[in-house]
Amino acid sequence: MKLADFDRVPLGFLPTPVEAMERLGAELGIGLRIKRDDYTGFGVGGNKIRKMEYLMADARSQGANVLITTGGHQSNHARTVAAAAAKFGMRSVLVLRGDRPDTYQGNLLLDRIFGAELEFLDPDAYFDLIEERMEAHAEAARQNGEVPFIIPLGGANATGALGYVRAVEEMRAQYEASGARAPDVVLLPCGSGGTFAGLLVGCKMFWPQTRVIGISVSRDAAWFQGVVSKIANECANVLGETFRWQPEDVSVADRFVGTRYGVPSDDGNSAILRVGRTEGLLLDPVYTGKAMAGLFGLVEDGTIAQGAEVTFIHCGGSPALYPFAETLVDA
Repeated sequence: MKLADFDRVPLGFLPTPVEAMERLGAELGIGLRIKRDDYTGFGVGGNKIRKMEYLMADARSQGANVLITTGGHQSNHARTVAAAAAKFGMRSVLVLRGDRPDTYQGNLLLDRIFGAELEFLDPDAYFDLIEERMEAHAEAARQNGEVPFIIPLGGANATGALGYVRAVEEMRAQYEASGARAPDVVLLPCGSGGTFAGLLVGCKMFWPQTRVIGISVSRDAAWFQGVVSKIANECANVLGETFRWQPEDVSVADRFVGTRYGVPSDDGNSAILRVGRTEGLLLDPVYTGKAMAGLFGLVEDGTIAQGAEVTFIHCGGSPALYPFAETLVDA
């Protein structure tokens, strides 16, 4: 099937703009553009909107009326699922990593506003329990006469990845219209792998000379190489494409995670302040701040050459700035 043949539910304000970062690019010695997917709009925006357009179409085709998913305490994905469920009159259940908070801030506050039901799991047991807990919620829904639809962590599957195949097609049209050449590198924060996989497939189809580099904000490189290559291959297969990836074909930098997923890092916070004070652009401490620190590091060590044209995917996440304010105000 061709990309245009897949059902999607329009949610985002698309296309999102591509913005040149002239001052920051000059400091780094590269041509730097930002794909502003923080402007996708719906439910405060972010990259998960593109995935949700295809996932929601799949859910509705199955008659679902309960959406169940999982994520971190400040999960942008979980917030997007909650917003989409509210828009279409569905119930949403979010299984989140972390303790129940005394005060709901950032994405957790938005989850509550969108009417989501929240379950909190001990961080140390989270990965052992998430599949079991989501299935338990699904079975409870079935017993109640409802039709559940489970969405994986980050919306990371072949269906969700279609959103970022379409994003590359969108960017190609924007670059051609502006007279800009295709980037040498597309760089993104990588939390669960679905956006990365979609970009790999999209670049292979529309920008075949462009390299995609993921900056891990959660797991080690080997984990991402396995997951991303698997999702990318499944996505290419449903599109009828014959190209495939081995794990070693996937470029991931994993030294910018910091302490662990969901915890701000010194380098990430420094990147947030540098970009804010150079370009007036907001990043967040969980995803885009760490990814921008990764961009700085890869330019410094020569992985990204001087003079390269780089497109940074801004995945949104601004609600996560506020719960971590104390890590930034004194920096």
